[in-house]
Amino acid sequence: MDILRNFLAVLSAAAISVGLFPAFGQGSSSPIKLSTVVIDPGHGGKDAGCISPSGKTMEKTVVLDIAKRLAGKIRAGYPDVKVIMTRSDDHFVELQGRADIANRNKANLFISIHVNSVDGKRSGPNGYSVHILGQYTSRNKDLYAGNMDVVRRENSVITMEDDYNTKYEGFNPNDPESYIFMNLMQNAFLEQSFKFAQHVDREMKGGAIRSSRGISQDPFYVLWRTAMPAVLVECGFMSNPDDRAALVSEKGKEKIASDLYDAFCAYKKEYDGVDSPAPAVSAPKQEQAEPSVKPEATPESEPQTGAYYATQVLVSSKEMKAGDPFFKGNKFSAIRTGRLIKYVIGESEYLAEAKKNYEVLKKSFPDSFLVKVENGETTRIR
Repeated sequence: MDILRNFLAVLSAAAISVGLFPAFGQGSSSPIKLSTVVIDPGHGGKDAGCISPSGKTMEKTVVLDIAKRLAGKIRAGYPDVKVIMTRSDDHFVELQGRADIANRNKANLFISIHVNSVDGKRSGPNGYSVHILGQYTSRNKDLYAGNMDVVRRENSVITMEDDYNTKYEGFNPNDPESYIFMNLMQNAFLEQSFKFAQHVDREMKGGAIRSSRGISQDPFYVLWRTAMPAVLVECGFMSNPDDRAALVSEKGKEKIASDLYDAFCAYKKEYDGVDSPAPAVSAPKQEQAEPSVKPEATPESEPQTGAYYATQVLVSSKEMKAGDPFFKGNKFSAIRTGRLIKYVIGESEYLAEAKKNYEVLKKSFPDSFLVKVENGETTRIR
């Protein structure tokens, strides 16, 4: 099937790109900095996006304004960060083209900016929402139907492109089967995407658009095709008069851009490890110690009460069963973080032993990484 081959090509690119990610500064010997961000103002040109009831305000104009403000703030605050916009004026960019720009530039982060809307209601829902790649599973909840309406609307931009059936190899934004393969792409960048989404949700809360609709996993095509952490932000509802007033005002757009910039700053600190403690240094002999032999007590080898080290291999909203073939015979522990579950294997109370386990496990799980688990929270080490 063409769409499966398409998926495998992206998965291959993701596996290669995952090596570009840093250890979020936690003990990495040569941390990689967040050096390139792609900002994607939705729609443009012949695609107006959402339009206000009066017909005077278009989504494409609002999001371009916010995106330019955000880009300017990042360039001013981080001169060493390369900031790329998928469009800087009012022209149409294909969905695949947006992802291609990010992939071609080996971006470390992709931020897609949009405005939401519903039809047939005078005021209707309000609030901003943050979306990462995935398939929302609570089909009995109203949010599922609402989110899929948004997903179909944003993905339907494809149909405005010439020869889209051939170009997108059978992907149909209105066909549920077209979304099945997106589920398989969740693991590679889900955790990093979720981290940035958390910062966005936290910073925007109580701002120009005061109400948060939360963080959701949804199958947006542009997020699927970007081989990096990626988030789509619906800044508010064009169909809601209060949200619309904020979206069209200078003060409102500036506040949204400022909140997104603050989220970027917080994420970059975490990504680069700016505020992280100095990594522990161990003697070579301790690195060679056999896992079955208790290492000599050092800051790295001494066990910590209530804490242990492990290799994280998966983060998903799905509850996995013992013996699932994904884990290749390894026993796992599940750590819940909101709606997401982090799965770890190769556990040890000794860091030196956990590192040895990780070196073996990463051959079978190339997008895995070492974590410290304490009080139900995981901290990435490398």
